[in-house]
Amino acid sequence: EGGRGMKRTANVARKTKETDIRLRLNLDGTGQSRVRTTLPFLDHMLTLSAKHGLLDLDVSARGDTQIDAHHLVEDLGICLGQALAKALGTKAGITRFAAAFVPMDEALARVVVDLSGRPALVYDAAFKRSGHKGEFDFDLLEDFLGAVTTAAGMNLHVRVEYGRNNHHVAEAIFKAF
Repeated sequence: EGGRGMKRTANVARKTKETDIRLRLNLDGTGQSRVRTTLPFLDHMLTLSAKHGLLDLDVSARGDTQIDAHHLVEDLGICLGQALAKALGTKAGITRFAAAFVPMDEALARVVVDLSGRPALVYDAAFKRSGHKGEFDFDLLEDFLGAVTTAAGMNLHVRVEYGRNNHHVAEAIFKAF
């Protein structure tokens, strides 16, 4: 798995007191995904990342979301980061840097990646508080991306240029990522 001339795939499993996650990633996929996390909004965001990144992603995850979504979101980030690192292997033959600006209706996000081996997240995105019961906690997106960044050993810069609708802002981020 990973490396030049080899399949760039990875399987990762993580089971803790709070979460149980199985994740399969194919970096050379076609954008197919099957994502079941018990958090419909996160399922939607991961599905968008797979589709627009042309990654095949299969995720099965559950956690103690009756308490809150933090453990599940962060552990999913760890698993995705580990899968990225494993699938990239020695990183031979890759383009190390990438950047994308992605609009989603009134929102615009910029994401810049450096697969440097040095984890760092710079995150400049603000979400509005709605107070709606059951709404996804958008603050968790920074925790998710921070976990991906650390586990993958990558530099990730996220900046939302503007946006009014939380869903659109998050969607622009995930599509750019």
